[in-house]
Amino acid sequence: MSIYPETRLTKALRSGEFPVIVSLARHDLDLAKAAIAAGAFAIKVHLNAYHRATGTTFGSFSEERPFYEKLATLGVPLLVMTGQERVPSPDEMDALADLGFEGFNIYFSDMQPHLLQSRLRPMPALGERSTDQDLKKILDIPGAMMEASVASFADYGKPLDESDLARYREITGKAGIPVIAPSQKRFTPEDMPRLKAAGIAAPLLGVIVTGTTSDSMEAAVRPIVERARLS
Repeated sequence: MSIYPETRLTKALRSGEFPVIVSLARHDLDLAKAAIAAGAFAIKVHLNAYHRATGTTFGSFSEERPFYEKLATLGVPLLVMTGQERVPSPDEMDALADLGFEGFNIYFSDMQPHLLQSRLRPMPALGERSTDQDLKKILDIPGAMMEASVASFADYGKPLDESDLARYREITGKAGIPVIAPSQKRFTPEDMPRLKAAGIAAPLLGVIVTGTTSDSMEAAVRPIVERARLS
């Protein structure tokens, strides 16, 4: 039995609802509101990280907390990428849970043991160089879900192709748990049924798709959400 509660998001991920998750290019409440207005089911934010696709540096929990407190009032499921070498303390993980965050994401290679003691559901990410052994270790984490962040940085922004879909099928076929696909490639509305057919539980739309403004966010997310609902 899972040690984490089933929520609107986890039920959607398990049921084949194919919810669209949006990762914010920067911590801007108007950007989050635009994503939600366009139909985003959940929002993902970052801590303690340099985001390669945007060149944005995200600060510590104490630095980002004022934004998170405002974000928590918007009433959608929240996920957090907890960092790289630096991650939140146990007390900070508790504070994130108290704010309503329900899951955390980190590259499996950066996982620290105390994160698995928190109330946030682990959603470790496979990276470009991850192995089947890494996948097995993720599957050994009770209640875990997974992100497949497996494209090379050199391929960021390129169209989704058959080799990407084959890699997703390989991962989802071995995983048996919900797998989220981030838009390292430039996901389009037409990619939604292809991703779902590859076994992906949800697309995670980042800056490569959404751009960096409220207008670009809404323009990109709305047609993807509409197509995802038909998938």
